[in-house]
Amino acid sequence: MDFNLKIQALRKENGLTSEKFAEKFNVSRQAVSKWETGESMPDIDNIVKIAKYFNVTLDYLLLDSNVRTLEENENMREQRPSYELLEMWDVYSEKLYLEYRECIDEGLDIEKYSDLFNSISKLEKGVMKEKFADIIYEHIVSPAKTRVDYAYNEPSTLSEIQKLSLCDEYPVIENATSEEKIKGAWYGRICGCLLGKVLEGCRRDELIPFLKETNNYPMHRYILSTDVTESIQDKYVYKFQTVVCPDNLECAPKDDDTNYTVLYQNMIEKYGRDFTPANIASVWMNSQPKNAYCTAESIAYRNFVNGYCPPASAIYKNPYRECIGAQIRGDYFGYINPGNPKLAAEMAFRDASISHIRNGMYGEMFVAAMLARAAVSDDMVDIITCGISQIPTTSRLYEEIHNMVEDYKNGIGKEEAFEKFYAKYPDRDARNFIHTISNACIVVYALLYGEDDFGKSICLAVESAFDTDCNGATVGSIMGMKNGFASIGEKWTKCTNGKLQTSISGMNCVDINTLVDKTIKHIG
Repeated sequence: MDFNLKIQALRKENGLTSEKFAEKFNVSRQAVSKWETGESMPDIDNIVKIAKYFNVTLDYLLLDSNVRTLEENENMREQRPSYELLEMWDVYSEKLYLEYRECIDEGLDIEKYSDLFNSISKLEKGVMKEKFADIIYEHIVSPAKTRVDYAYNEPSTLSEIQKLSLCDEYPVIENATSEEKIKGAWYGRICGCLLGKVLEGCRRDELIPFLKETNNYPMHRYILSTDVTESIQDKYVYKFQTVVCPDNLECAPKDDDTNYTVLYQNMIEKYGRDFTPANIASVWMNSQPKNAYCTAESIAYRNFVNGYCPPASAIYKNPYRECIGAQIRGDYFGYINPGNPKLAAEMAFRDASISHIRNGMYGEMFVAAMLARAAVSDDMVDIITCGISQIPTTSRLYEEIHNMVEDYKNGIGKEEAFEKFYAKYPDRDARNFIHTISNACIVVYALLYGEDDFGKSICLAVESAFDTDCNGATVGSIMGMKNGFASIGEKWTKCTNGKLQTSISGMNCVDINTLVDKTIKHIG
């Protein structure tokens, strides 16, 4: 029985006239008439009220279910997930606001459903909300078409990406292998990650006052546990992660920003340079527990388990599909392709396709290509320009990075450049905080204005807030590759003691120099 016939039957069974029914739900009689003829549907709030008033389930009202009353449904409750125990990114209905914004940014024609997204987002967490979200995904998000007036062309297949890019403007430079540079890239990534790890999640309006109060602004050193006194902990909302301060460590701590680099070394060792997206999915599932993955990666992992193969694993119920996750995973493909940015980006694409689309993919391709170029170039503008040559010139990411580089070349200063960026992407907006584009801009900003100095560059990336450990790691990796291990200095490397922890099965603590040696063997 259709929804309109069900509410008509419920009204009559309970002896209500159309007028009385309308009065109960504070709507007009004409609205009730349209509901019962199937001409329109009540909004979400009224559907919930109708179900509660007549003591029926939402399944009965909206779906083809024989379970009618809440009492009949009681036995099913024990078989439902305990939503309060799930990570936030594993409950699709809890991220509908993010899904809506992602769809709008992608140019999908869903703006007319804004009120529906908003209404369902306000529902109490649980099975009812999740079922509504399922309907939204299946009937609105999944079939949505791109608006005819959308200004960008952002494909998610390699052939289409390359057609819209300038990738062939950077031919391969042979014999670019250098142990000094590979070692610099590994240590640069590890130290940059460690610098930002203490501050991951701290917004700029607290980060800058904290740095000033601890005599570390402009930032020029690691944050120490002695900086975080009891009075400071009481003063700030952000809870500083003192457990990962360098003065508390015997080696570099595990972090997803370094786990992926080690993981992909293992993947190349097992499958070779012709690895497939399916190979990566297999390595993910067999090498780390699910809780080692976050946001888009966690969703992709869940999708693998449920039988969604790449690229479907990147798309299905994944509102994080353009967030920063892939951008932190591309370093190893740059390491093993020095002087060959096109192949580095192509490998990065294979990886990104399991969890991201559009600009989420482009971020990883951009970073991998920059690293490949940094192995052979001394010009930071050239390195960045080479990076964006691998992604569509018709994309949002290309536009933002290209404009930043042009501003730099035209003499825009460091402070003005940051204020211009921050006016568009304030970090108090949670989506900006984790999005590929905003964080890629921070990386470029630090590389351009870091004065070709390792410490200044990673500090500039971290003090800018946003995803501090991710951006610190990426900037450190590129600077280390460009200028070599000697350019980093013992000030930054000493606390690692040459060791790195991981969450990868069987690799609790690894020797960094061993990672360097294996990388050199994988260079094509």
